[in-house]
Amino acid sequence: MKVVQKVIVKQVLTEQSKEKLRNKFILEQKGLQNEIEQLRFQLKKIENMKKPSAASLEKQFEKEQKTRLEKLRIIDFQLEQLNLLPIGSELEETKLDAIVEVKEGDSWEEFKSLQTILVKDGIVIKIR
Repeated sequence: MKVVQKVIVKQVLTEQSKEKLRNKFILEQKGLQNEIEQLRFQLKKIENMKKPSAASLEKQFEKEQKTRLEKLRIIDFQLEQLNLLPIGSELEETKLDAIVEVKEGDSWEEFKSLQTILVKDGIVIKIR
């Protein structure tokens, strides 16, 4: 019988993968900062309209700004944590569904335990 099982994919931190992650976070930061600037520009345009619907639009734009500022704070924290992590650390990257064959006589406890795939610089190095 074939069943679906969750598999965790972990990345082993190397200098190369650390730099890739750092660049990814910096790109996300820049994108969010651009979005915030765009929202501020749009907000100024709305403030100049002086229409009754402008107040609700202002609230919506402010809410969007706060959301992006919170995402920026999270990325700042992730960058700080990345700088603290030693090379060789294992980072959970994603969870996948895998189709696994179960036969009579297989160990149920072994089957129930989550499988892990370890990846280093884009290459699978271990399946546990």
